[in-house]
Amino acid sequence: MRLEEAPGIEFRHSSLEFLVVVIHGARLLMWCGRDMLVQIQLPDVQLGVVEADEVRFALVDEQLAALMDEVCERKRREFTVESLAEAEPTRAVRAMFRAWGVDPSKYRPSSEALLRRVVQGKGLYRVSNLVDIGNLGSIETGWPYGCYDRSRIAPPIVFRHGAPGEAYEGIGKRTWHLEGRPVLADPQGPFGSPISDSTRSMIAEGARDVLMVIYTPSGASEQELQSAMARLAKRLTQFADAHATRSSIVARL
Repeated sequence: MRLEEAPGIEFRHSSLEFLVVVIHGARLLMWCGRDMLVQIQLPDVQLGVVEADEVRFALVDEQLAALMDEVCERKRREFTVESLAEAEPTRAVRAMFRAWGVDPSKYRPSSEALLRRVVQGKGLYRVSNLVDIGNLGSIETGWPYGCYDRSRIAPPIVFRHGAPGEAYEGIGKRTWHLEGRPVLADPQGPFGSPISDSTRSMIAEGARDVLMVIYTPSGASEQELQSAMARLAKRLTQFADAHATRSSIVARL
């Protein structure tokens, strides 16, 4: 069945990049990149979506590593573990989680987990140039970032609650049960989350096209999110030789 044939779904407007869709009475803004269609079903969130084509995968980039060290040191001096909990981005992301019915003390946002590690003097994990670019942006903004191999996922993508019985193999973790948790899902099922992503969609050697998602509280300004996306796209070009990048903001209407 095609999306437009599904019961309860009505298309009100379409353009090159956006669709306004009514699903069982709820108006949703959906973003169509070159290959991806992104829809939001959860409240109090906007997504910064950045796609990059023909990137270069590398385990280490010395210039990027130096920048990561510089930003980590700045954040380590800026916060303690206690003051980090009171920082505006931390509070806003935690409020976003609560709006989804998720306890952020039990299921810590990935951005907060990274920042806590940095503040404790442990630095950022070094994974690859592509993942490191996302993690760097996350500690700068305080927002969770998801980094995905676009060849391993398919449109349409929905940001929603995990359904009963849904689970995936988390990166560095055992099977992660997803019922009631915030997930990005494609027709095969969930592949990402602002808590922990899956091995199915993770970026590894051989990745050529990537999708990066910034999970942003709805109260953040458009200017802040646009700046974060522009910085992300610039670094994908600078440190991963991206041939082309595209960015857009997706939000519930």
